[in-house]
Amino acid sequence: MPQSRSAKKDVRQNAKRRAVNHWRKRRIKEQSKSFLDAITAKDVALAETEFKNFCGLVDKISCTSTLHKNTAARRKSRYSRQLLELKQA
Repeated sequence: MPQSRSAKKDVRQNAKRRAVNHWRKRRIKEQSKSFLDAITAKDVALAETEFKNFCGLVDKISCTSTLHKNTAARRKSRYSRQLLELKQA
């Protein structure tokens, strides 16, 4: 257990940051799941709207320290390729 005042404050700050990061990552997972469900259902219109929502969310979260910008770009690239394959099929 922390002894000094600053160490106790660090514990409080870390708990708050961990909760916010968990909430943000949970939102990304939920949005990506809804996009992937639209892909498996082969619904192009729904997949396009879900992809747009996913991109906006990932871009917003990648500006923070929760998600690296290259990770966000990689996920968007992979999902855009899946959407393109669905459109061409």
